[in-house]
Amino acid sequence: LVLGSAALNIRAEYRGTRGQVYLFKPLTTVLILLIAARAIGPTSPLYKCLIVAGLGCSLAGDVFLMLPADRFAAGLVSFLAAHLCYIAAFSSDTSLCAAIWSLAPFLVYVIVMSSILLPHLGKMKVPVLVYELVIVAMAWRALGRWTATGQVGSLLAFCGAMLFVISDSALAINRFVGKYRGAQGLILSTYFCAQWLIAMSV
Repeated sequence: LVLGSAALNIRAEYRGTRGQVYLFKPLTTVLILLIAARAIGPTSPLYKCLIVAGLGCSLAGDVFLMLPADRFAAGLVSFLAAHLCYIAAFSSDTSLCAAIWSLAPFLVYVIVMSSILLPHLGKMKVPVLVYELVIVAMAWRALGRWTATGQVGSLLAFCGAMLFVISDSALAINRFVGKYRGAQGLILSTYFCAQWLIAMSV
């Protein structure tokens, strides 16, 4: 169901059928949320609740970003809240200092992306930079959880977190630097895969 709904959403984006986008984009996230909510796994109840909360915030972000009027700032705040939920989930039951050494490549990402985006951001410089730092922290904590636990679920969460970084990077470049061919396919496919993998980590 998730795969079918996601494919129909991407198809609708390219065909410009907004009614189908309004249906299938939130539906895909709702289906992914249900995967996490119905999961019976080895993770703690706290981890499950935080992941479900993150998916709920993401659903709000999906709705804001697909509306005809520009609600980018509201979408940014919604996904910022989602990443904070994911950070809390990935940090539960693990040491915050477990993977300090692994922070370096993520900081390199922030420097590179900032150099690409900053000349084009205008008044959005601070919000976008804060968002970059938060999503990098989310991916770093997912890596920390995987290295600390070695669980398959933690690996799925880390892969999902990295796909989320790719998706948001593609979105930021498409919005602020310049539109490019295949943007929607790349942004949405990596986004839905990211959320699905994070949901499957429960």
